[in-house]
Amino acid sequence: MRTQVAIIGAGPSGLLLGALLSKAGIDNVIVEQRSGEYVLGRIRAGVLEQVCVDLLDEVGVGARMHAEGLPHDGIDLCFHGARHRIDLHGLTGKRVMVYGQTEVTRDLMEARQASGRPTTYEADDVSVHEFDGARPQVRYRRHGQSHTIECDFIAGCDGFHGVCRASVPKDRITLHEKVYPFGWLGLLADVPPVSHELIYVNHDRGFSLCSMRSRTRSRYYLQCSLADQVEQWPDNAFWNELRARLPADAAAHLVTGPSLEKSIAPLRSFVSEPMRFGSMFLAGDAAHIVPPTGAKGLNLAATDVGYLAQGLIGHYKGDESGLEHYSARCLRRIWRAERFSWWMTSLMHNFPAHGTFDRKVQLAELDYLVNSEAAMKSLAENYVGLPL
Repeated sequence: MRTQVAIIGAGPSGLLLGALLSKAGIDNVIVEQRSGEYVLGRIRAGVLEQVCVDLLDEVGVGARMHAEGLPHDGIDLCFHGARHRIDLHGLTGKRVMVYGQTEVTRDLMEARQASGRPTTYEADDVSVHEFDGARPQVRYRRHGQSHTIECDFIAGCDGFHGVCRASVPKDRITLHEKVYPFGWLGLLADVPPVSHELIYVNHDRGFSLCSMRSRTRSRYYLQCSLADQVEQWPDNAFWNELRARLPADAAAHLVTGPSLEKSIAPLRSFVSEPMRFGSMFLAGDAAHIVPPTGAKGLNLAATDVGYLAQGLIGHYKGDESGLEHYSARCLRRIWRAERFSWWMTSLMHNFPAHGTFDRKVQLAELDYLVNSEAAMKSLAENYVGLPL
């Protein structure tokens, strides 16, 4: 098979890149190791910056998002049992859209299928070759048969554990990583959200987050030990612990119910540099991971593929500048988001190694933040998304 761009990974970043390229008339093929059902079954966050909303609109998949998504003008920060609203829209003129990543993926997947563009799921032994040469290739096996895709470019949208970054010689890539000493226990339930906006809670018992997927489906998180197992957290134990960490007014309105999904996710910050290796480009989780506290993961992935699509479209029009500057443009935005996500994580969580001094400083910073318009504006600007 011959194509212009071979995309590895059929998550939202790979599917969005395919849609942007197809809109520009650039031939592309997507290869995914997992099944389509597995990809749709992954539970992820869904706070979208305007740049992500605009890209989804650009490729014609925004209708359901605008009909079912929840525009949010603010968030609540809680400490000492009190809620403090950060007026995102009032401080920046911008808002965010709450719309689950699963739904974003579904919309892109259905549009891809309707377009007739090829996507191969359940591809085994995927490998990338000659990305430093004149004839890049992607090879894989499916149903026992070997396949080769010859292409001009390879887009590595295959996630943190994918083959693309792993195929780069170690002396050509620099990895930066911070692993946090706790995880997030998440629970999804068909119950109305406790609040119409997200609530971030700093509590002596640990961090918690009240989020939602719709007006009838909620997603809640508790900071937990990395040694914890999901089996240690039956639904009643989760709800009781969440209620203990919430301010009294929120706890009184908490509606509980059976969990649809429950999981524990470790938190890490990770960046690989650079993001281009000859004719292969990394995008999304293949190049960077942020702790979910700042709601930046999907938004950074969307920005990556937006920049990459611009570069590839420019290349086929005779302009190489977009591809030449792809890595630098992405990394500038990535490190800003990494800084914000690290800061939010440090501000809102309990760290096992911290003593009473660290705890008092953390609470003093929260007190300063909610009483300073300048500090609140800085948080709001980062939360809604910095300019491209």
